[in-house]
Amino acid sequence: MSKVRHVLGISGGKDSAALAIYMKKNYPELDIEYYTSDTGKELQETYDLISNLETFLGKKITVLKAVNDSSEDNPFDHFIKLFKGYLPSSNARWCTKKLKLDPFENFVGDDPVISYVGIRGDEDREGYISKKSNIQSIFPFRKSIWSEDVISKVLSNKNISFTSKILLSQPKNDKTERILELINTEISTSFSQSQKLNSLLDLGIKEFNSIVFEFLKSTEYPLSTEELFPLINNEDILVRDDIFKLLEDSGVGVPAYYKEVEFEINGEKSSYARSRSGCFFCFYQQKIEWIWLYEQHPDLFYKALEYEKDGYTWMQDESLEDIIKPERIAKIKEDHLKRTNKKALNKKSPYLLDLLDDAEGEGCASCFI
Repeated sequence: MSKVRHVLGISGGKDSAALAIYMKKNYPELDIEYYTSDTGKELQETYDLISNLETFLGKKITVLKAVNDSSEDNPFDHFIKLFKGYLPSSNARWCTKKLKLDPFENFVGDDPVISYVGIRGDEDREGYISKKSNIQSIFPFRKSIWSEDVISKVLSNKNISFTSKILLSQPKNDKTERILELINTEISTSFSQSQKLNSLLDLGIKEFNSIVFEFLKSTEYPLSTEELFPLINNEDILVRDDIFKLLEDSGVGVPAYYKEVEFEINGEKSSYARSRSGCFFCFYQQKIEWIWLYEQHPDLFYKALEYEKDGYTWMQDESLEDIIKPERIAKIKEDHLKRTNKKALNKKSPYLLDLLDDAEGEGCASCFI
């Protein structure tokens, strides 16, 4: 069997960048391959972040491109032409598959791969990630580093006996008896898989990770061939504030598009910024982010506008031409001011992203984390 490869994708967002820093600092013994998928439509700040990361990591980040031989200038334009102007959307995310996932899966081929994903401990999602059997996702920032498919197998009622044997074969401590009791409790309508998982993690993250690691040796997951895996001893749970601290303390820095820009509407001051990385025309943007793009990067806004033709628009309910009418800009800013003022009563942060967290969970893990 091929040697297990360890890979980490850099989206250009804060979380994947912070994860690269975290893994370098805490697990330098792992030979991690860093990569990024270039759509050709990223903000300049994304490329700056990648350059800063390369300096910190002391190694090059491999740039993946969905197409290398095309009459178009960049991968996105290649596919938009192929799809006859049909724009991607939340219901048709061909951009993620064609520009991010497919290049990644070609990059790893059929090799057994551990893919490190920067979803945080304060998020409840796994994202839109590869499901190939030779690729195993690990989430170092979360309480549970394991993917949903692994957890469902380990905690399955039909595997209770096997999992119990694994526990009893390991060194015992004062938690063993209670862990065994939980393992032997079947998942039911009154005791969900999530409840069982959290109960086990609350008792002991390291103990649970050791059980899962041994369980995996009976499977065909990439980790099944590894004698050791340092992250089974990882008890860190990182949330948003930790991410910004990692970026700032390392010298890599927070991407400039996260930092708020002040504006005034009806005599009141507010601010806006981007809440995510990804293409400058990403359809997951909030309307205030489109206004940010229009006013801060008008050249990019008009490039996005050029794609709106043949009845296709980036937003389902409004075109970019309509959104920049003066009265519409004013209304979007007024609504944004009201929303952020309300949320600011409960949150204090130098980053507007912390006031826009309702949008952060939307989107594709391979683009935004």
